[in-house]
Amino acid sequence: MTRVVVTGMGAIAPNGNGLDEFVNNSLAGKVGIKPITKFDASKTGITVAGEIDDFDPKEVVGKKAARRMDLYSQYAIQTAVEAIEQAGITEENTDPEDLGVIYGSGIGGLTTIQEQVIKMHDKGPRRVSPMFVPMAISNMAAGNIAIRFNAQNICTSITTACATGTNSIGEAYRQVKEGRAQVMIAGGAEASVNEIGIAGFASLNALSTSEDPEKASLPFDKDRNGFVLGEGGGTLVLESLEHAKKRNAKILGEIVGYGATSDAYHITAPDPEGKGAARAMQKAIDEAGIQASDIDYINAHGTATHANDSGESLAINKVFGENSQVRVSSTKGMTGHLLGAAGAIEAVVTIAALEKGKLPQNVGCFNQDPECNINLVNADNQDDADAEYALSNSFGFGGHNAVLAFRKWVDD
Repeated sequence: MTRVVVTGMGAIAPNGNGLDEFVNNSLAGKVGIKPITKFDASKTGITVAGEIDDFDPKEVVGKKAARRMDLYSQYAIQTAVEAIEQAGITEENTDPEDLGVIYGSGIGGLTTIQEQVIKMHDKGPRRVSPMFVPMAISNMAAGNIAIRFNAQNICTSITTACATGTNSIGEAYRQVKEGRAQVMIAGGAEASVNEIGIAGFASLNALSTSEDPEKASLPFDKDRNGFVLGEGGGTLVLESLEHAKKRNAKILGEIVGYGATSDAYHITAPDPEGKGAARAMQKAIDEAGIQASDIDYINAHGTATHANDSGESLAINKVFGENSQVRVSSTKGMTGHLLGAAGAIEAVVTIAALEKGKLPQNVGCFNQDPECNINLVNADNQDDADAEYALSNSFGFGGHNAVLAFRKWVDD
C-alpha cells in the first residue's frame, strides 16, 4: 500500500490565527478562551468561549467570496490556503484529477441559519436570502475548497459531530493509501459561537458555567463541569510519498493508521466502559503495524465533561494498561471544544509536536480526577526529541469514535 505523508497544514483557533501562532502558543500552554463578545450571552448562563477575534476574511478569503460564505466556510478557506501554500501544490505539479477534498463541519452554517430564520420571522419568507441554502449546508466548505483549488478528484463532506475532523482526515488518508488520489485536502471547520449554538449546548447542561477563562475548560480535573465552545478550522494536505518526493516537497509527518468505530449506545453519552473508543485506538495501532507500547503520546479528546474524560481514560487503560506511562494531553484546555474542527486542529498540533520534539501540556488540570488514571503531559515531561508515534482521538455525539496514528517523519 502507498505511504501517506503530510506536506501542508493550516490552522485558525482561539489561541492562534495561523499555523505558526497556533502551534507555538499551544506548545507554550497559552489559553485562548475569553469572555464572549460576539453577542450578549448574559441570559444563557454562559460567559466564556473559544472566540476568534482577529480574523479578517478580506485578507485571504476575499471580500466578494466571503459574502457568499458562512463563517465556518471562511475559516476552512483560510486554513486550506495556508496548507496548500505550505505544501507547494500547484496545477503544474499536481493534476487536478489527482487532487481531492474531504472536509467537514459538525453543524455547518449555524450563524447563517440563525440570521435567516430571524429575518424570516421578522420580515417574512420573501426576505430570506437566495444564498441561505448554499451558505448554510455543511458540505459547502468542501465545495468551496474544491472550487478554489480546482480539485477534481473526490469532493465530499463528513459530519460525525465532534469526530468530524478526524474522520475527514482518516477517510482522506484511505483515498491516498489505496491509490484513488495522489493529494487530498482534509480537515474541519466550525463557527457555532452564536446565540443558538451557546443556548443549545447550555440547555443540554454540557457547557462550563465558569466565569474564569483560565479555569473554564478543565480536562481530566476532578472539578470539571462541562466543555467550552470554541470555533475555528484546521486543514492538512495529505500526499502519497512518491508524489511528494517526486516534487521534492518538505514532509512534515506521516499518517500510518486510522481507526473508526461506533458505540451504538446513546445519542449524546459515550459508552461508560470506553469499549468503542478502545477499539478505535487499537485499530489505528494495528493498521500502523506497531504495538501499543510504541505510542509515545496521545492527543486525547478530553472535553472536560465528566462522562467523556472518565470514559476516555478507561479506554486508554484498556489499550495501554492501567499503569502505562504513555503521555496524554487534551489541548481543549487552551482552545475549548471546536466540535467538527476539533480533530483537525488537534491533528495539526500532534504532527507539529512530533516534528518539534515537544508535546503540548494538559492545560486546565489542577487536581487530577482519580477516575482519570492516565499519565498527563506537564512541563517536566513535555520535551521529547525521540517521540516517534502519536495518536489523536476524537469522539462525537451519536457514538462516533475516530483515531489517527501519526509517525514523526524520518527520511528512510
